[in-house]
Amino acid sequence: MAGLSRRNLLHAGALALAGCNAQRALEGGFTGIGMGRGHALRDRPSEDAAPAVTRRTRVVIAGGGVAGLAAARALRLTGVEDFQLLELEDTPGGNSRAGSVRGVACPLGAHYLPVPGEHASEVQDLLEELGLRQRVAGRWQYGGDDGRHLCHSPQERLYFQGHWQEGLLPVQGVGEATLAQYRRFAARVAALSRAAPFTMPVFKSWMPDRPAAPVHQALDAIDFDAWLAHEGLDDAHLRWYLDYCCRDDYGAGTARVSAWAGIHYFASRHGFHAPGEAPGSEEREAVLTWPEGNGWLARRLAAPLAGRLRTGTSVLRIAETRHGVEVDALDHANGRVVRWQAARCIVALPAFIAARVVQPAPAFVHEAARRLQWAPWLVANLHIGAPLADREGAAPAWDNVLYADPTPGGLGYVDAGHQRLDPGALLAGPTVLTYYQALGDVPQARQALAERPWTHWRDAILAALAVPHPDVAGRATRMEITRYGHAMAIPVPGTLGFLSQIGLQRLPDKRWQLSNGERVPLLPTPVTRRLLFAHADWSGYSVFEEAFTRGHAAGLAAAG
Repeated sequence: MAGLSRRNLLHAGALALAGCNAQRALEGGFTGIGMGRGHALRDRPSEDAAPAVTRRTRVVIAGGGVAGLAAARALRLTGVEDFQLLELEDTPGGNSRAGSVRGVACPLGAHYLPVPGEHASEVQDLLEELGLRQRVAGRWQYGGDDGRHLCHSPQERLYFQGHWQEGLLPVQGVGEATLAQYRRFAARVAALSRAAPFTMPVFKSWMPDRPAAPVHQALDAIDFDAWLAHEGLDDAHLRWYLDYCCRDDYGAGTARVSAWAGIHYFASRHGFHAPGEAPGSEEREAVLTWPEGNGWLARRLAAPLAGRLRTGTSVLRIAETRHGVEVDALDHANGRVVRWQAARCIVALPAFIAARVVQPAPAFVHEAARRLQWAPWLVANLHIGAPLADREGAAPAWDNVLYADPTPGGLGYVDAGHQRLDPGALLAGPTVLTYYQALGDVPQARQALAERPWTHWRDAILAALAVPHPDVAGRATRMEITRYGHAMAIPVPGTLGFLSQIGLQRLPDKRWQLSNGERVPLLPTPVTRRLLFAHADWSGYSVFEEAFTRGHAAGLAAAG
């Protein structure tokens, strides 16, 4: 590799790719999300929505993402079996669904769950139920009896300055000025964590008797870039890393997300540790992961719902009536509209969809749809038949990131084969690399996802991967691309303040005792008389812990 610059490596990879494509075009295409179904909801004339049949149930759950699945589980835990869950796609799970390419399981979206912290007691209970959390010799252990569900080592690596390094924070070859800024940022995160709690789920830091702290409000008022500039944190390597982290969790970088979100990423979980602060301090927190990503969790949440889960179904209208609710839903298999009459409806839909289908939608729903911004995403699953050639440095890891990735919003890839327990299969067998692009900062990205052919994305991804893996085009056998036009809400400045005020205004006074004995407001998300809104959008950003906790609380409330 001596004498080759990054520019030359990229050029050489592009030439190799062009030569390979001249002999064999890589097969593949778009998969995973039925964009046409979502657009049919937007474009369908209202006069076409007359119901062909009316049915009754106690509770309707509109939306089968993590929040909807959590609501269904909560209903079942309280003994309520008379409910229906309506989901647009052919499989539930939302951003946590799974797929496979040539028989190799892989994620279509979220690919891991951090070991939950003390505030995510509802998620802890779920993991205990699934055998992923157990007390051994007085201590909680995660990952199952043999720990196979915890991410194996090495967990992550970064392609930086022509070779791989362990961890994602650029450290090899950086100067003392960079390390000093790492230490200053670590100190500021620690100080802000002491000044006010950063919890996950976020609503537990601004209960009605504990509104958003002044520290949080000040951070929420400006973007992360502005805060970093004010703090004099301008090192290029630190800025790249923080921008990567924000795009990874929020779909957009430091120029768009609030300073509160930028600090919350670290303060609500593992903190930020500068190199050398303590042995092993550079390592991120332990995570649970599977070859199919969080689809493993979604499938287990959906498994008990036979006869109550209706996939391929678009919710067209939700309306409160004198005695309950009406939910009109289009069954895509037969083109019929079914009207469901129920006592309550859990609206586990993104705010912009809720504003369209709830008739009439409350003012706070319209305001959320107007204020919130959503990031488009692209997830590409690339099947490779044999291990790739690799540049020098750290060994292949589960999470592999390219510094200054040349694709728009590129976040690198995870290896579906990393969790295999057979070392021989890990080294020799085929696998799937799941490559992510968070497109919240890319102009007209949503339009590009809808209009550009899949080969446009394929060629850019292969060229990027050719930098650390020059033989990727020859090893790849198929690529399948999943597009998300509105993958997740972006916590831009003002989001926390707006959503916390909705919570303060709408939360009932009645309290509910959770399974761990904690007494919390009945519902941590907005409610009307018969509608319970449960989606990660009401947190302002999309992670499993937020969606699951809100859905769980909505299910408990609907059963009460």
